[in-house]
This record gives sequence, structure tokens and C-alpha cells, in this order.
Amino acid sequence: MRSPAFRRVLDEIGAAVVDGEFAEGSRTSVEALVDRTLASRSIVREATRVLASLGLLSASPRVGLVVQPASAWNLLDPQVVRWRLAGPGREQQLRELRELRAALEPAAARAAATRATPAARARLRELAHRLAPTAAFADLDAELHDLVLRSSGNALFVHLANVVALAVHDRAGVDPVPHDVRLHAALARAVADADADAADAAVREIVARTQPSESTTVISGA
Repeated sequence: MRSPAFRRVLDEIGAAVVDGEFAEGSRTSVEALVDRTLASRSIVREATRVLASLGLLSASPRVGLVVQPASAWNLLDPQVVRWRLAGPGREQQLRELRELRAALEPAAARAAATRATPAARARLRELAHRLAPTAAFADLDAELHDLVLRSSGNALFVHLANVVALAVHDRAGVDPVPHDVRLHAALARAVADADADAADAAVREIVARTQPSESTTVISGA
């Protein structure tokens, strides 16, 4: 497990790239980043290796570290998603997450209705019963979306589960309205009952309701 110091350095440099503090095409060095972060050279070098693997930096002996354009970033990596959500690109990231979910989750729900294991169906029925507009809703909401994706039997859907989880958790502080709770319970029951059409319809409405209205700032539960 990597140290807290490493996580701090990775987050500081990663966020600086994503936020545009380090401009696209600009150059830096391990030494400059050591001075900036006050971390050890070994920690900074490891952090820059991770950032290079994510496409945020490139490294070469003669040129040093070069900040890469957003088109080179691994935009589906949960770390990159977190940095974008925390920075000035938050609204664009939220829009892109909504569009990803709109394309992904209905297909995953239909597949899960067909392929979920008996144990997963039993847990979904339990979630349908337990979902309520209480403080526990956020955790149950996150579990539901994760379970549907992981029950799809599609490895690519499962791979994206952590990205969807970030979108769901980003809305965890928003109090759900009763209709949204009912929609989530309907999704859980539909997948548990192998009703692919109902599962598709429920999750489409859930994702659609994450879109803020032009006339209000109130946001429904994820």
C-alpha cells in the first residue's frame, strides 16, 4: 500500500495538471516538483511515473517532464475523474458522467436481469425492501448501482463500475426525494425478477433525473 505522503504528492501534481495550473506542453522536472511538494525525490519520481501511466505527463531524459493535452489522459481512470470533479472542469465532468451512465447503465441493467446470480437477486430484493429516504440511502444507492453493473456479466461494464461509483458518491450529500427512492427500488426488483424491460426503464429515468433542471438547483438522488 502506498504511503499517505505518496498520495498527497500524486493528488497535488495530478490536480495541478487537470486544473490547468501546469499548462499543456509546459515542462517541469522531478527536482522542481520536489521543491514544490517538499517530498522526497523517490516519492516524486514514483508519482510522476503514475501520472505518466495515466497520460498526464510524458518523461524523457533530455526533455524532462512534459504536461500532456487532455486528449492523452486516461479519462476513465477513477483518479483522473476525481481530479476533474474537484477542479474547474467539474461541470463538464458531471455532464460526461451523465452521458456515460445513460449509455452504459440501461444495457447493464438489461444484462443483469438475465445474468444475475441467485445470490445477487436475493441481495437486490433486500435492497428494494431497505431503500428509504434516510441517511442510509446513499450507501444503499451506491451498492445497488455497483451490484447491477457487476451482475451484468460484461467485463467492460464491471471495469467501469468504479467510475460510475464516483458519480453516485458525488451526489451522496443530496437528500433523495420519495420518487427517486421508488425508482431505485423498482430497479432492484426488476433485475431481481429478471424483468429486463422494467430494469431498463427504471435506470433510464434514474439517470435522466440526475440532470439539473434549468429552473431549479435542486438535484435528485443518483
